[in-house]
Amino acid sequence: MYNTIIIGAGQAGLAVGYYLKQSNKSFLILDKGNEVGECWKHRYDSLVLFTPHMYSALPGMKFQGKSHGFPSKDDVVDYLQKYVVKFNIKIHFQSEVVSVSEKEGHFIIKTKNDEYLAENLVIATGPFQIPSMPALSRKVNINQLHSSQYRNSKQLVDGNVLVVGGGNSGAQIAVELSKERETFLAVSRKLNYLPLLLRRKSIFWWFDKIGILKASNTSLIGRLIQKRGDPIFGFELKEAIKQGRIKLKKRVTDGNQHKVVFEDSTELEIQNVIWATGFKSNFSWLNINHIINEKGYVIHTRGVTKIKGLYFIGLPWQYRRGSALLQGVGFDAEYIVKKINSFDRLDELE
Repeated sequence: MYNTIIIGAGQAGLAVGYYLKQSNKSFLILDKGNEVGECWKHRYDSLVLFTPHMYSALPGMKFQGKSHGFPSKDDVVDYLQKYVVKFNIKIHFQSEVVSVSEKEGHFIIKTKNDEYLAENLVIATGPFQIPSMPALSRKVNINQLHSSQYRNSKQLVDGNVLVVGGGNSGAQIAVELSKERETFLAVSRKLNYLPLLLRRKSIFWWFDKIGILKASNTSLIGRLIQKRGDPIFGFELKEAIKQGRIKLKKRVTDGNQHKVVFEDSTELEIQNVIWATGFKSNFSWLNINHIINEKGYVIHTRGVTKIKGLYFIGLPWQYRRGSALLQGVGFDAEYIVKKINSFDRLDELE
């Protein structure tokens, strides 16, 4: 019997592990992958974070590099692996969880090979679980990839490319591809841009100084930011559109074979599509009622559920903007471990 089991060895799970280590709690992290940082390794080759080194560190360990410089995905993998070694965080890899149930105040966690018991369970699988592919992807006969499958341009066939999705991943991929082929970018909203650096300091340094990073999801500024959506960090996309290297298109509405139709009724013959259309959560293995609502969202307050001992971490806007990022997940991890410790103390007094 473990005091706590954490499902997921990404940055969220590791941050919880760090604080549990300080509390001398017996815990174990289960992960379906083969090594620390595996999900980062599988991201596209040119990925660079828009949060600088100084705002990309987990609790207890500085991210080496220029404070206002930006780490690559390989830098993140290296950092996470060193983090696990430094704090001796115990992880069982190749341990995909197939079911979780609750019985007599304990959690039963079953993987493909083993079964575990825990007094507390922290689900740290994050928001990036299943690639979200539109129904249109099944109608077109085009070389197509989800952004999570994209590594580099060698995966594409000759011809043009359409990137669908106006987030930062879609922006970075479109800019990269525009340097070597005709590139279109389809978006469903007006693009807003913010600089990566302002007066030689990261925009996140300024966010920190004016309180944006500390704004909760229920605060006025937090609600406004959530309503507005994420901006595109940096001006590379804006410049590429201005120079005509990337042609901006309206939302994709239909298509057939090699043809794609847009919201303004224009059509294009397309040879490649990158779907930068986000992800969906999958909690089909969580056999506990009243945790997921009808829209598929977790029911929680700051990661704490109504089920005693059951917690979530790494959800978008779990409490603050950075809850799903390296930048802010440590704040949530500290809060959750304090909750675990406080409930444990209450149990001891009973």
